[in-house]
Amino acid sequence: MKILLLEDDFVYRESVSEYLESLGYEVDEAPDGKIACDKIAAGFYHLLILDIKVPHISGHEVIKYAKDIGCETPIMIMTSLVDIDDMAVGYELGCNEYLKKPFELAELKFRVNELMRKYHGRDDKNLIAIDENFSLDTAKKRLKFKGEPVELSTREFAIIECLLFHKNSFVGIERLRAEVWNDKEIDPADVRMHILKIRQKTTPEFIKSARGLGYKIDVSKS
Repeated sequence: MKILLLEDDFVYRESVSEYLESLGYEVDEAPDGKIACDKIAAGFYHLLILDIKVPHISGHEVIKYAKDIGCETPIMIMTSLVDIDDMAVGYELGCNEYLKKPFELAELKFRVNELMRKYHGRDDKNLIAIDENFSLDTAKKRLKFKGEPVELSTREFAIIECLLFHKNSFVGIERLRAEVWNDKEIDPADVRMHILKIRQKTTPEFIKSARGLGYKIDVSKS
């Protein structure tokens, strides 16, 4: 899973980054608020860890920018500014957690893992994180949007499961027929109907299509 770390102190940034990487996370570093905003606009992250007092654009302004462009990635503020007024501003802007400097690395681990569990199901081996909004619970046969189940028919779930098995690659009608319909003869219009229903229950972009290639679900790098 990928984390954006905004911290202007080089030694602090490298120390935190190396520790998070030792826990298995991929860390993208930003030394100032402007670079952080550019990275948020250009990429996908599972968690934003933001200092407040940074050059060019403050951490609070970075949160506001992220929310303005529709980013719903969970946010943890990592700062020495933790009086009640500063905390109120952060939470009002949309942060999900506060970590007061200085801190023990064990506390950082606990808070990061808890946010990942809460928003991305990191501790559940049966939960597949698709992107920042969608995840698939293979044990309970459920698609979740921001943690809430999406009502799907058995066939619709099977289609999604098949596309995720071949994630980031197009799956043709014949492959779907073999894996979802057990090689039974089907009308391609039936497949299109099921895909349409899934899109109506999720988003138009959840399942991508290309003429002659089929359908696919893109899974964000974790």
